[in-house]
Amino acid sequence: MRGRGRGAAGPPCSDAAGPDPRRPAGRRRTPRGLRVVGEAATGAEAVSVVRELRPDVVLMDVRMPEIDGIRATEQILASLDAPPRIVVVTTFENDSYVYDALRAGAAGFLLKRAAAEDLVQAVRLIARSDSLLFPSAVRELAAEHGRRQASAAPPWVARLTEREADVLRLMAAGLTNAEIAERLRVGPATAKTHVAAVLAKTGTRDRTQAVIAAYESGFITPG
Repeated sequence: MRGRGRGAAGPPCSDAAGPDPRRPAGRRRTPRGLRVVGEAATGAEAVSVVRELRPDVVLMDVRMPEIDGIRATEQILASLDAPPRIVVVTTFENDSYVYDALRAGAAGFLLKRAAAEDLVQAVRLIARSDSLLFPSAVRELAAEHGRRQASAAPPWVARLTEREADVLRLMAAGLTNAEIAERLRVGPATAKTHVAAVLAKTGTRDRTQAVIAAYESGFITPG
């Protein structure tokens, strides 16, 4: 996979969170345009490796030794001006650890049993950052755990325009910028501007956090 500032074809992606147990170190094949730039065995080491190598995408085991993947995610995102996109890797999808990692800033999650081609597709999707990774699973997590965090509606809910509210609902449904543009019958640039406005008003880093905020605020209700 490709690190920042390193020349390689394809989308900007890297992995700096831990070895793939399915293939011995030094003998892994990576698809064209992707390059593994670093690995780590513990959460603390992952933070150090990411700070040094500045990858574009990190695969982070949610349960790492020393400090877990949630804390490591928080530290990485807090310590870099342009942090990587972090994907947590877990055994169970409906896991409070996964939801906590998403709330901490992870852009998505993958199951450890995912096929290699699914992992590659997920990394490329996360690198593009224009849609949710596994939107139905994110919605289920947000619906299940978000209502436990629900409180009075935050001020940003009232500040959304009608169009921005529509865009947030479509983001939660997993639509890409292009699909949002088609649904709303606007140009791609306009859709991208609306998405950026939603992220700014909700105070969120990316689509995943925006969807979580939508559920926790009560803007979107399950069912």
